[in-house]
Amino acid sequence: MSKWIIALTVMLPTLIEIIDTSVVNVALDHIRGSLSAGIDESTWTITSYLVSNAIIIPMTGWLSRLFGRKRYLIFSISLFTLSSLLCGSAWSLQSLIFFRILQGLGGGALQPISQSILLETFPQKQHGMAMAIFGVGIMFGPIIGPLLGGWITDNWSWHWIFFINIPIGIVSILMTVFFITDPPYMKGMKMKIDYWGLAFLAIGLGCLQIALDKGQTEDWFSSGFITWLTIISVSSLILFVIIEFFAEHPIVNLRAFKSISFSAGNVVMFLSFFNLFGSIVLLPIFLQTLMGYTATLAGVVLGPGGIATLIAMPVAGMLVTKMNPKLLLGSGIIIAAYSTYLMSLFNLSADFNTIIWPRVVLGVGMGFLFIPLTTMTMANVKKEDMANASAIYNLLRNLGGSFGVAFITTMIARRAQFHQVRIVEHLTPFDAAYQAASSKAAQLFQYRGVPASASADAGLSSVYHQLLRQASMLSFNDAFYLLGVLLVCTLPLVLFMKTAKRGLVPGDIQ
Repeated sequence: MSKWIIALTVMLPTLIEIIDTSVVNVALDHIRGSLSAGIDESTWTITSYLVSNAIIIPMTGWLSRLFGRKRYLIFSISLFTLSSLLCGSAWSLQSLIFFRILQGLGGGALQPISQSILLETFPQKQHGMAMAIFGVGIMFGPIIGPLLGGWITDNWSWHWIFFINIPIGIVSILMTVFFITDPPYMKGMKMKIDYWGLAFLAIGLGCLQIALDKGQTEDWFSSGFITWLTIISVSSLILFVIIEFFAEHPIVNLRAFKSISFSAGNVVMFLSFFNLFGSIVLLPIFLQTLMGYTATLAGVVLGPGGIATLIAMPVAGMLVTKMNPKLLLGSGIIIAAYSTYLMSLFNLSADFNTIIWPRVVLGVGMGFLFIPLTTMTMANVKKEDMANASAIYNLLRNLGGSFGVAFITTMIARRAQFHQVRIVEHLTPFDAAYQAASSKAAQLFQYRGVPASASADAGLSSVYHQLLRQASMLSFNDAFYLLGVLLVCTLPLVLFMKTAKRGLVPGDIQ
């Protein structure tokens, strides 16, 4: 069977699953109005999907061994497709949230299974190209999701952001039936179910994802809800780790972390997606809140960076076999970090080209980062362990994105308050710049016909508005700068990573 047909078969459902992670975001207001829900209530349609997705991803390797990988893949696509139909037909917010949970359970397995099948199907020397194919789907989904969701919602209705998955899902099921076969070690086997490990993993990751998603709106640990979620999450995950080391058939085989190369690769991936998701969340917020861009224009700014990634990944896939992957990975990290440094130099007078260029640089950096990182992380994993390793890798990638978004939105709020206090210190009646600004603003309001008695207050209000904008701008600068610094800190870990062992056929990779 052609490896390219297999690649298309596994990437098709993976792409729509990744798109569904972000497609709801832009339709949230329409969903809220249609189902008569509040803003906080409606965000559970996003959180519920992310929670169930996070829970199922690390279990994928174990479930594939238990039921057989092909059978489990067909079940996952079928559940995802059926739940998409139910989501589009939802009659209340509660029903939509429940169906989104089912959708997340169905979709969570698609990424790690696709990655493991690609790595097994392509020979060792073509792993770079295999990961380029996988990376295109991983990177393309978050870019096209909001654009597609906005267009469908505006031109049809929010129900169709789910209904559109149905024909693609049916085609994916048929292609999986005809083109995917299980190797002997993935045929399915009888195993004693690790119920305690299963329970603690679900509780730990579920509470963690909810805490990350709701932390900033609840003011983190000043909220009893977030505090208890964190305590339950940390306790459950610690117990899970202890149980898994003694389980006969662990849900997640944590012994994979005995490989220094695998462990280092997972840390780099976590911080890389921490940077990527943090920056692509920050950029639209900056453009819409401070620069006055519409949602469409903000999407246009993100688009070229995605195109740059799609171009860079196949190039990186070819180069990874022709040069030392460590050099390629180090270059990707430096380029991506440099892009966020450029973003930290933004100001309120930045033009369109100034803003779009760093996003393109980030796209190139992520393309050259993702391919060698994934190739080296998975290079020395046995084929029969690939599903487990891929599940761990995809979990940490997703968690990196979740931590990045939670951290960066919190930092923006806190640093804006910090800079506001610092700037206010200079706004005194004795400060020449303050006197000039308030006087100029008052004159402008008088010119517009505002009475002199009110123009002074209006002038002060205008100056305060500019103060808030400047404080917010400085907070964005701080956040972008810190993202770049954190990514640079991963460079020493690259030295601990190993390339594939020479002289071994793929099935013998240790």
